[in-house]
Amino acid sequence: MTVKRLNDMLKKETKLPRSVESYIRAINAGDAVELHSSFAHDAVVKDVGREFRGAEAIKEWADREIFAVKVALEVMGVAERDGQTVVTVKIEGTFDRTGLPDPLLMDHCFMVVGGKIATLICRLTGEP
Repeated sequence: MTVKRLNDMLKKETKLPRSVESYIRAINAGDAVELHSSFAHDAVVKDVGREFRGAEAIKEWADREIFAVKVALEVMGVAERDGQTVVTVKIEGTFDRTGLPDPLLMDHCFMVVGGKIATLICRLTGEP
């Protein structure tokens, strides 16, 4: 997704918290420093059943699961549900797609506290 398209979506959709917008931009730009700065120090990421707690664990997860396989996100929709910002994305990258749906659509469910991502839950779109 281009920055212009993201900006156009943000004007039409639910306004994203700054840290969530930073997370998406950082992934698409391959900017690990910006991505890590969008999380609270004691944040938790739950990625398809796996849990990563704290800055160091999240850094290792992002380096391995996002940056090493050149993940790119295309925002498909944004909603507010149960106090969370839910961003539905189409995911591209060089990762193994065995057993994954095509296209790969995931919901990224963000809880932001104090301007930083406190919790991120990543799950296939349509899963509870």
